[in-house]
Amino acid sequence: MDFSTLIGAFSKSLLLVVAAILPIVNPPAMAPTFLSMTEGASQATRSALALRIGRNVALTLIAAMLVGSYVLDFFGISLPIVRVAGGMIVASSAWKLLSASATSADARSELAETFTAEHVRATAYYPMTFPITFGPGSLAASITIGAALHDPHVTLSLARFAGGMVGAAVVGLAVYLTYRFARKMLQPLGETGTVVFLRLSAFILVCVGVQIVWDGASELARQVLQEAAAQGNR
Repeated sequence: MDFSTLIGAFSKSLLLVVAAILPIVNPPAMAPTFLSMTEGASQATRSALALRIGRNVALTLIAAMLVGSYVLDFFGISLPIVRVAGGMIVASSAWKLLSASATSADARSELAETFTAEHVRATAYYPMTFPITFGPGSLAASITIGAALHDPHVTLSLARFAGGMVGAAVVGLAVYLTYRFARKMLQPLGETGTVVFLRLSAFILVCVGVQIVWDGASELARQVLQEAAAQGNR
């Protein structure tokens, strides 16, 4: 197999991962949620947390592409179940943000004390990475892409997965940079505008969680109806 074919497979896989996953992750839309969940944290703490989340997103994406389908098959878990469970977690976390009361300056100082290095490590993956940033939709898409990257030719398959890994790194970098500079992105809105925007973002995230649950439940219902129809035709 010539070198140009391998480069082409590498490039196509890279673009496929970025084009398919980045719009689903949508870091700019999740930046307000990141700010809400790190209320009271210093900029240095936010930067450290953003770095961890970006790294976790890339690693989770790579793991989902490589072994995601095998893990689900091993435990007998279907993608609709993942959507329902993940959607419930997303909606629950978003509801807490939506119903949270405004914090005073003294409360912010108290919150800042809770954001220690241990707290950052504890929350970097759950819930900040999964399911808030990298949710069930991203996981399902990653597993689907991973299945599509396989090829009977080992060399071509390796080139595709190498491109997919680089694409995952690009997605993780986009998440890190967006979260790292989230405060500057929202600074033109002012304090009042930022609060309003954060509340709206939390409400939208609740809707996203409900939509994910609905999609998963609808697919499960269709499967049940199909199985019932198949048994009725026997």
